Amino acid sequence: MTCNRLFGAIFYTASIFGATANAQDSSVLITNVDVFDGVNETLIEDVNVLIDGNIISKISQEELSANDGLVVEGNGHTLMPGIIEGHSHLALSGITFADVLFELPGYQSIRSVDTARNMLMNGVTTARDMAGEVFSLKRAIDEGSIVGPRIYPSGSMISQTSGHADFRFRNERNPLLGGEPPITDLTGNSTLVDGVPKVLAATREQLRLGASQVKLAIGGSVSGPNDPLDTTQFTFEEIQAATAAAENWGTYVTVHGYTPRAVNQAIDAGIKVVEHGQLLDKPTLERMAKDGIWLSIQPFTLCSEPGLNDAQNAKQAIVCQGTGSVYEWIKGLPELKVVHGTDIFISPGPGIGVSEQVEQMERLLDWFTPYEILKMSTGNFTELLQLSGPRNPYPGVIGRVEEGALADLLLVDGNPLEDLSSVTDRENIKIIMKDGVIYKNTLE
Repeated sequence: MTCNRLFGAIFYTASIFGATANAQDSSVLITNVDVFDGVNETLIEDVNVLIDGNIISKISQEELSANDGLVVEGNGHTLMPGIIEGHSHLALSGITFADVLFELPGYQSIRSVDTARNMLMNGVTTARDMAGEVFSLKRAIDEGSIVGPRIYPSGSMISQTSGHADFRFRNERNPLLGGEPPITDLTGNSTLVDGVPKVLAATREQLRLGASQVKLAIGGSVSGPNDPLDTTQFTFEEIQAATAAAENWGTYVTVHGYTPRAVNQAIDAGIKVVEHGQLLDKPTLERMAKDGIWLSIQPFTLCSEPGLNDAQNAKQAIVCQGTGSVYEWIKGLPELKVVHGTDIFISPGPGIGVSEQVEQMERLLDWFTPYEILKMSTGNFTELLQLSGPRNPYPGVIGRVEEGALADLLLVDGNPLEDLSSVTDRENIKIIMKDGVIYKNTLE
């Protein structure tokens, strides 16, 4: 660990939370805990867990030694994986649409620092970021200059003209027809392209910048002003070009999409993950289960939101109505690979607040047990994150408590498999560890 990283962790935890940070080359022994491993429905009771550096090296009911490292008495609390956010927008949270369109890009970066810190202190240790310029944020976090979760960046969301990321005003001419590039292109939040050559260039550009996966918008959206919800976006050939470019780099394409027509065309073209999918039908979900296509879905159960205008809320109501049906079908398709995300963005104020994330997870209780929710937020991600292959910025097992896994851990008061508030109530999270470093410790 660099001196800057260690100093940053110590300063943050000591001055704000009274916690203790530890260097990656030391050991931490957490004794007398029950373990939710991220996969199984029953806890592993009364064990000791040894972390050497940033790796979980031993889980045992026998006594273990910390080798002069830190010993934490777990007091019968539950040790579990850090929460994984399946669909974040770190560069687009804590701000308004006006900030995206008119503010200097530096403001987004500054707000994202606060967002990242809040996210980690909510117990989220890893985030799949689905659009926005977070490459700089990721580097600063990885270096230890600032505090935040691991980030799997997509970079710009790639969109067609009149697609999800086309936020141009009506008097702005298309850049492919002689107009100026949209501001969202210039700030790295999106890339507006049409045709196979442009899609190839946009995909390769995100990979050049360090994307761990590439995101395309292949259907209509709620927030977009120029794309009706029912539309299918990009042609088969355009999507296939993106998947071929990503596969040549050993990684994959994920897509924003809601409808069966848009999603099935994208699957035909080689994509591996669908973001959203609240308007999918059962045959499409069954196909995804059979073909091993992942679903990264969010609980869009509010049919009207104050931050949206009338046109956006009309589309939101349609998505809201479809969400429950898809969740019911998911329950009947245990082979379908599903992970949870929030898609929190354009949330002016203090960034991604604990109330928003808590509300998102608790909405799922109408369909799923606490165990099912937490598995979709931890252990289910292990295989998905590894789809990035050699583009994976954090090789290793993430999302599980097992020997050899990366030490991203929460120690919580209570049994989260019986009571979700053990995780969603921030006060119940006693220890937050990411990559072997303790960022919060409120144990007496």
